[in-house]
Amino acid sequence: MRVNVTVNGEARQADDVWEGESLLYLLRERLGLPGSKNACEQGECGSCTVYLDGTPVCSCLVAAGQAEGREVRTVEGLADGDRLDPVQQSFVDAGAVQCGFCTPGLVVAAHDLLNRVPNPSDEEIREALAGNLCRCTGYEKILDAVRAAAK
Repeated sequence: MRVNVTVNGEARQADDVWEGESLLYLLRERLGLPGSKNACEQGECGSCTVYLDGTPVCSCLVAAGQAEGREVRTVEGLADGDRLDPVQQSFVDAGAVQCGFCTPGLVVAAHDLLNRVPNPSDEEIREALAGNLCRCTGYEKILDAVRAAAK
C-alpha cells in the first residue's frame, strides 16, 4: 500500500507499506526520521510520541495506514532549521538529556503541555509527562527543563 502523509510540513510518500506497519516504523525506517525512538512497542514508555493532526500519540500504536492524508509532526519538526525549539533548548540547558532515548517523547509531551498551559504548575507538568518513562535522569532535571521553557 502507498501512504501519503505530511511530515513536518512536507508532503511525503511511502510505497510498499505492509498491513500492520506502525507509524513509528514508517517515520524511522522509510522516511529517515530517527528522532522518535522505538523502545517498548506497546505505548507504555512514550519514547515514540509524535503529533498526529496536532494531538500527541504513541506512534508505535498507530498503523501507518491511519496516517494517510494526515499531518505528523515529529521532534525533528519542532526546530526551526538549526534553531532548536525553546523546549528542546531548555532540555539541553537543564541537562535533562542523558542517554537520550526518552528525550524525544518527553520534548513532544512538554511542547504540547506548554501550548495548552503556558505556565503550568509542577502537578500539571508531572501529569503531562506521566506517560513518558526515563531510566536515567530521576526526572528532576526534566521538570527543571519544562519550568525553564515555560519562562
